[in-house]
Amino acid sequence: MSHAATQAHAATPAIAHAEGQQHPIKLYLVIWGWLFVLSTCSYLVDYFGLHGYLRWFLILLFMILKAGLIVAVFMHMAWERLTLIYAILLPPVAVLVFVGIMVFEANYTLFTRLDFFGTGP
Repeated sequence: MSHAATQAHAATPAIAHAEGQQHPIKLYLVIWGWLFVLSTCSYLVDYFGLHGYLRWFLILLFMILKAGLIVAVFMHMAWERLTLIYAILLPPVAVLVFVGIMVFEANYTLFTRLDFFGTGP
């Protein structure tokens, strides 16, 4: 390899690194708009006085959607490698699966304890 080619090869990463990666401002404005809409929907759940499982489902849904938008765009996860995305997203999903299993098993444990120990004195 010639000396000029080596210098050109060495200069290329510096130029690419100096420029950086920029996204259009429209993308950020659209995401901020969606975050505003989702936050408004979250507040409307309380405004309309929804109760019970529907209330909690909607609040958690809006919360997860807002967190997903923030992580995907503002933390640049949408442009990361798939392995990094899996490394960050799979553990919380696994925790949610295990929490779901515990919720379904809670009644079995309660009924087993009531059957074995009785209802009380």
